[in-house]
Amino acid sequence: MARDKKDDRTRSVPRGRLSRLGGIGSLGAGIAGNMLVDGARRLSRGERPSLQDLLLTPQNAGKAADQLSRLRGAAMKVGQLVSLDNGDFLPPELADIMGRLRSSAHAMPPHQLKRVLNDNWGNDWRRKFESFTVKPIAAASIGQVHRGRTLDGRDVAIKVQYPGVRESIDSDVDNVATLVRMSGLLPKNVDIRPVLEEAKTQLREEADYLREAAYLDRYRDALGGREGFLLPEAYGDLTTRDVLAMSFVSGDPIEKLGDMDQEARDSIMVRLMTLLLDELLDLRLMQTDPNFANYFYDRDSDRIVLLDFGATREIPQGLSDGYRRLLTAGLNADWDQARAVAITMGLMSDDLADEVETMIREVFVMAVEPLSVAGAYDFGASDLAGRLSEKAMTLRKSGFDHIPPPVTIFLHRKIGGMYLLATRLKARVDLRALAQRYI
Repeated sequence: MARDKKDDRTRSVPRGRLSRLGGIGSLGAGIAGNMLVDGARRLSRGERPSLQDLLLTPQNAGKAADQLSRLRGAAMKVGQLVSLDNGDFLPPELADIMGRLRSSAHAMPPHQLKRVLNDNWGNDWRRKFESFTVKPIAAASIGQVHRGRTLDGRDVAIKVQYPGVRESIDSDVDNVATLVRMSGLLPKNVDIRPVLEEAKTQLREEADYLREAAYLDRYRDALGGREGFLLPEAYGDLTTRDVLAMSFVSGDPIEKLGDMDQEARDSIMVRLMTLLLDELLDLRLMQTDPNFANYFYDRDSDRIVLLDFGATREIPQGLSDGYRRLLTAGLNADWDQARAVAITMGLMSDDLADEVETMIREVFVMAVEPLSVAGAYDFGASDLAGRLSEKAMTLRKSGFDHIPPPVTIFLHRKIGGMYLLATRLKARVDLRALAQRYI
C-alpha cells in the first residue's frame, strides 16, 4: 500500500442523523444559490441558459464532491457507486460529478481517531505498538488507513472506520438519492430504487471489517498457489467490526505504470483479466469495486497487490452459468443466443421496439469486440470505451429504461473497470484465448 499524497485536511465525521441531513441540505441550498447568481449573470448578457447548464458547472460539481467527502460514509460511497464508468443508467454529466468522489476524502482529526481506537482496542492499546502513525496514509469513503508496528515486530496497515457509518447508511443513501432526483438529470421513468437497496446491502457488508477479513482469507486461500499476486494477511487479534489490521504491503499505483515496457504491462493485464474470469465463472466470488486504488504493483517481485475486499460478492451458480453462456455467445458472435440468455438473466426484456433491440445488439457487439480478435486485442489503440459510452447514451435517449438486476450492475462495473484499466495501461491481451479456457 503506497503512501497517499493527500493534503492535510481533517474534519470530524458528523454522526447524528440531523447533522448529516443538514449537510445534504446545505449542499442543495449552496448549489441553488450558485445557480441563481450564475443565471442572473448570463441573463444580463442576453443568454438563455437551461437549468441543466446552470447545474452542471465546475463550481457546483466541486461543491457536491466536497460536501459529500466531508460527510464520508454512505453519503460519499453511494456517490462513488452511482458513478458508473460503463454508463449503465446515469447521464454522463451526473456521473462526472459523482466521479469526483473517487479521489476526495477528509481524514478524521486525531481526537476522533483516538476515540474510535479506544472503543475497539481499549484505552491502553498503545502498549501493543512500537510505533503508530497518527496521520493516515490513505483516506476513503468509509474509513482511513494508518501504519503501525507492533511490539512483536509486525508491520501493519490499520483501516479504521469512520464513526457512525453503519448507523447512517439508510438515511445517507436516501438523502443522496433525493439529491440525484433534484438534479433533474435522471430520467423520470427510471426507477433506481432496486439499485439503491442493493447499494444499502453492499454498504452494510462493507462496513463490517470482520466480514472483509474473512473474504481476504478466502482470497488468500484461493490464490495462495498462484504466482504473480500478493495479498495482505489479516490479523485477527487486532481486527474488529470497525478496525481491520493487515500486514503492510507496498507497491506502485497500478494505473501509473506507463513507464514499463509493453511486455510487462501486457503481463499485468493478462493476470487481471484471468482473475476476473476466475472470479465470475469458477470461484463465483468477486471483489466488485473497480477502483484502481485497490491494485498496486510490486516491481521487485513482479506481483500485483490486491487490496480492499469489502465489496466482495458471492455469485450464485445460476448467474455464473448465465455469464458463461453469454461468453460462449460472444465467442461465437451469436446474437440470437446472447439475446435469449440476456432475457433469461433479466438483462433485457423480450418486448422491446425493433430499433431499441437493434441498439442493444450493437452494444453487445461492441462489448465482445475483444473476444472477436484472433490474437492480442490492443486496448491502447482502441476507442472501444468511448464508443460504448456514446452508444449507451443514444440507447438512453431512445427511451430504453430497463434496469438489470442490481447485482449485475456491480459485476458489470468490475468488468468495465478492467476494460478501462487495460486501456489506461495500453495493454494487449488475447482475451479470446483466455475466454476459451472457460467454455
